[in-house]
Amino acid sequence: MNYFETDLTQLHDQLVNKEISSVELTQATLANIKKTETNVNAFITVNDDAALAQAKAVDDKGIDATNLFSGIPIAIKDNILTKDILTTAGSKMLSNFKPVFDATVTEKLYGQDAIMIGKTNMDEFAMGSTTETSYFNATKNAWDYTKVPGGSSGGSASAVASGEVLAALGTDTGGSIRQPAAFNGIVGLKPTYGRVSRWGLIAFGSSLDQIGQFTRTVRDNAAVLNIIAGHDQGDQTSSQRPVPDYTANLTGDIKGMKIALPKEYLGAGISQEVKETILAAAKQFEAMGATVEEVSLPHSKYGVAAYYIIASSEASSNLQRFDGIRYGYRAQDVKNLNDLYVKSRTEGFGDEVKRRIMLGTFSLSAGSYDAFFKKAAQVRTLIIQDFQRVFEKYDLIMGPTTPTVAFDLGTKVKDPAQMYMNDVLTIPVNFAGLPGMSINAGFSEGMPVGMHLIAKHFDEETLYKVAYAFEQVTQLFKQTPQVGGQK
Repeated sequence: MNYFETDLTQLHDQLVNKEISSVELTQATLANIKKTETNVNAFITVNDDAALAQAKAVDDKGIDATNLFSGIPIAIKDNILTKDILTTAGSKMLSNFKPVFDATVTEKLYGQDAIMIGKTNMDEFAMGSTTETSYFNATKNAWDYTKVPGGSSGGSASAVASGEVLAALGTDTGGSIRQPAAFNGIVGLKPTYGRVSRWGLIAFGSSLDQIGQFTRTVRDNAAVLNIIAGHDQGDQTSSQRPVPDYTANLTGDIKGMKIALPKEYLGAGISQEVKETILAAAKQFEAMGATVEEVSLPHSKYGVAAYYIIASSEASSNLQRFDGIRYGYRAQDVKNLNDLYVKSRTEGFGDEVKRRIMLGTFSLSAGSYDAFFKKAAQVRTLIIQDFQRVFEKYDLIMGPTTPTVAFDLGTKVKDPAQMYMNDVLTIPVNFAGLPGMSINAGFSEGMPVGMHLIAKHFDEETLYKVAYAFEQVTQLFKQTPQVGGQK
């Protein structure tokens, strides 16, 4: 199955018209994954037998003509629970963990008769920006196998960008959907905090985490959000707002819209080629009838420092449960209970996870709380207020998703400070709980450049409207990686 030549609507029509069965589609998808995985390593678990059984059940029941996802294979990031299917969070700690229940988003996809094709690779416990901290080896960028795919949702992004699947779920704590979407030249959405249930998500930073999705086109992305969004009694932070039809307003018309371009998003550290690509996109918006004006988000420069205190503090609390006793990895040859705790966590966690647990524990300690965690929380409030001021006058904020295009594997993973700066443009959105999207804005050095679009709370419709208009004019989504990851 060549997913580069189709989209969800076209594939759905083929299934409804019986030009292809769900079993045949699933078999073709599995064959394509098998062929591609040698180079890409986007999956930790491929759900061969169960996926084929699901597809047969859908065929036996009959494809639902009113259900866009009926019989369609979809991938899920490996920190989202799937009952009886290995869910590792990219860690040795959970390398043998099979959940006893499904996450809410998993249930919603099953309810639409989607086929769960497999679990995608990720940075360990979603801690990383390159998918190189995974216990299951690094994932490669779909455009060039020598480059990183971004992270932590690099497996999902690369699976979509390389044509293994049409859609995949990911998670975003500080940019982990938008950054890999940018590096792989696809559409990635982090919804408003609370728009999608987190029930069944292995938590990293609970006030920042959000489940979202990757697709090749804006319309497909909106269609996925239609399914996974909505209130969930299992997640008390999920919103009770009604879920609109996010595909209904994709008209291509953005005349009269006011778009803000923060000067900080084009400042020091942003490559010249990325700046030029985003400025060209701004001119494209103006040619389409929108107004683009420079604004300031003065406290965004403190986002990375505040984030790694707040996120690490929440992680140190959330990861206490992995103790070698209840489930997951357990060290052998231990002498006592304390030895079991220490050895299991020492052997089960990778270096980056240990680093963040230690940082978070230190930040929450009695002697450091006021000096670090409290200050970071105050910075978070200032960042939120910056966004509020801009959105009093503007419909949307635009800028680059990442400071550079995808870089070579192995060049930053051993330098945490340098790696953390990859998320400098995306972190503030998580602090404010806003919806953010990355779409392809062009190319630099033969690699995709992501454009970051940010909207008001629960205004994903505006994100989709503007992104769709840009996509239809530029047709950049039709440029796809060549076989072998070489351009």
